Amino acid sequence: MGISSEFRAFLQKYQVLGLAIAFVIGAASTKLISATVNDLIMPVVAVLVPNGDWRAATWNAGPVKFLVGDFLGNVIDFLIVAIVIFLLVKYTMRQDATAKR
Repeated sequence: MGISSEFRAFLQKYQVLGLAIAFVIGAASTKLISATVNDLIMPVVAVLVPNGDWRAATWNAGPVKFLVGDFLGNVIDFLIVAIVIFLLVKYTMRQDATAKR
């Protein structure tokens, strides 16, 4: 067994190509979700924030400056990604269960 056939077996066994495709799609969907949060959701939040610049909201504790607005934006990004992934997995699992019947 040569190195090329071992490498091919490795790629097939660990489904490396599928993992690479999932990584690329994940990176692209992250950009899409960030754009959705920044361009569609946060303008509504900005109306509710007194000064309107929610990403620049900070909390100062002495010499330490916490970027609260930026953190909250990233939390919202994460929650949307988590919900979308949950729904996709739930849909896929339901399809698999239906196909096995």
